[in-house]
Amino acid sequence: MDEKIVTRIGWFASLMAIAMYISYIDQIMLNLAGQPGSIILPIVTTINCLAWFFYGFLKTKKDWPIIVCNIPGVFLGIITALTAVV
Repeated sequence: MDEKIVTRIGWFASLMAIAMYISYIDQIMLNLAGQPGSIILPIVTTINCLAWFFYGFLKTKKDWPIIVCNIPGVFLGIITALTAVV
């Protein structure tokens, strides 16, 4: 397969992952409004995103789509978990 197409698919998948993590903002707002959600999903999301971030970062040839799309997941996962217990 053409490397250009694979790269575009990678960046598209990254944008979709970022959209998924942005959806955590709704849960953060609910948590802060007194309707806390489960803490399990945001903790697992944070661990998963950290693992993918380090995978992409530690490769000999950095995998930027993987690195970029997992950064919001780390931060929003942490924030969601913290607001679920406060």
